[in-house]
Amino acid sequence: MRIERRLALAFTPVLLLAMLVVAYVPARAQQRITIVATFSILADFVRNVGGDRVNVVTLVGPNSDAHVYAPTPHDARSIADARVVVANGLGFEGWIARLVKASGGKATMVVASAGVRARRADDGLGHAHDRDTDPHAWQSVANAKIYVANIRDALSRADPAGRDVYAANAAAYLARLDALEKDVRDTLAAIPAVRRKVITSHDAFGYFKDAYGIDFIAPRGVSTEAQASARDVARIIGQIRKDKIPAVFLENVTDQRLLDQIARETGARIGGTLYSDALTGADGQAPTYIDMILHNVRQLAVALVG
Repeated sequence: MRIERRLALAFTPVLLLAMLVVAYVPARAQQRITIVATFSILADFVRNVGGDRVNVVTLVGPNSDAHVYAPTPHDARSIADARVVVANGLGFEGWIARLVKASGGKATMVVASAGVRARRADDGLGHAHDRDTDPHAWQSVANAKIYVANIRDALSRADPAGRDVYAANAAAYLARLDALEKDVRDTLAAIPAVRRKVITSHDAFGYFKDAYGIDFIAPRGVSTEAQASARDVARIIGQIRKDKIPAVFLENVTDQRLLDQIARETGARIGGTLYSDALTGADGQAPTYIDMILHNVRQLAVALVG
């Protein structure tokens, strides 16, 4: 009897510790809330703000084109399980409202671009294309900071217990975006004004143009669903020759054959790949938003300064 009592007393601290661990782990797990982001750039913003308190599901993944995306039943299930759905807005995801409705879930819908001053879509040749509003607002770092603030506020409303964590994470990330903005301006300042023109696949860089003074001319409009007309292509070829535009750039979400044709006919060189609507995978050149902007700026500087 004494032996049994001694054994029981010896094992009591161990058992208590085990019970505490078992009780603690589910509590930690329950704190993670599921957030659905419509595409990879938004997912990166959410991860930076949400940190360990969120599980992020991305509908349109790396190197994929949200303009032409076709939602799946799996996407509807993801939204049904989510607390919050973060979308860009500005007409970028034409499919998201139908998908949220079809999911039957109760997720809160958040428009990350709310408060951004929207610009009219233009192809760089002076005429609008298939939409009146350009949805690519994240191409300005100042606008990205608006996105981050909106995501911070949305997560705080959905998970009040994490409000301080979201505020601290957002503040740290916003400071990194401030440093990024300075880096962008310092790098682009070296490009002579007469060389600040490039050709891209589609009109995804209008906000970048307005913020940093680089002219982007595109043979299609703001959506990759639009097809460039022969007239548009001929006008761009004429403008390249007239203005001696030094480089054309590919994008990771578009077919490069059109720009290959333009480069052959004008002698402009392919300046590399710019990332517009999607990040790359973890092993690519632009796995995060900050990496994407830095890569694009350096590509532009190399092609246009020389």
